[in-house]
Amino acid sequence: MLLHEYRICLPFTVEEYHTGQLYMICKHCEIESSKDEGVEVVRNEAITNEDGLTGQLTEKRLYLSSRLPTWIRSLIPNVFYITEKASNFYPYTTTEYTCSFLPRFSIMVETRYENNNGTTENCHQLSPEELAIRKMEYLDIALENVPDYKYKESEDPCKYKSTKTGRGPLVPNWREFMKPIMCAYKIVRVRFEVWGFQTRVEDFTQRAVRDILVLAHRQAFTWMDEWYGMTLDQVREYEREMFDRTNRKVLQTTPAPTTNTSTTNFD
Repeated sequence: MLLHEYRICLPFTVEEYHTGQLYMICKHCEIESSKDEGVEVVRNEAITNEDGLTGQLTEKRLYLSSRLPTWIRSLIPNVFYITEKASNFYPYTTTEYTCSFLPRFSIMVETRYENNNGTTENCHQLSPEELAIRKMEYLDIALENVPDYKYKESEDPCKYKSTKTGRGPLVPNWREFMKPIMCAYKIVRVRFEVWGFQTRVEDFTQRAVRDILVLAHRQAFTWMDEWYGMTLDQVREYEREMFDRTNRKVLQTTPAPTTNTSTTNFD
């Protein structure tokens, strides 16, 4: 197992980002969905944990085989999906990814959001054994590179200025003085228990997760004027529209069980 911790700061408060997180995930579902690949929402329902807190449980199927490296595609069926199960008790969320044909592969992501610039030493209260194997990185959305084919000037935090809040562009060392500021503390555990491929697949997966986190959080900031000021009710309505739209796209060609997208919450 590879265990990484990523700390990603954003120029929001945790309270502001509650809406932003929901909006960003919904928009990503729409962007990534096409007629033959993308995101199918299977389940999205309210849950209550043992402490009586109400959250949201979502289950999605991610059909993304054509985006994998050739060496991985040679090992898998032409059509496969990754199942994403997420529990959102914001500001704490957990998300697990499993593969439809690889029972020994999984990714577990735990996230806590705090109003600081990444200074909490052991936010997830990892055990001494986990701390010993943890690799920790600070991901700076202003400095991290994205691939040329993913780069958009409109999504560059060093060039973006919010018209609604006046925040941005981000400059070097922005995390030292920016107010407000929050941090997403993410623990990513990757397991692939197949002899001969374990190290290669776990390394590839952690690199892929890292790249996705950088791009997604750059977008969270540079899409800010799209979601800032929305109420939770408004973002829920946007969510319902996106789920209906993405399911119609993906299910045109992808067999799947009956889905339930009539919801009021999302991860």
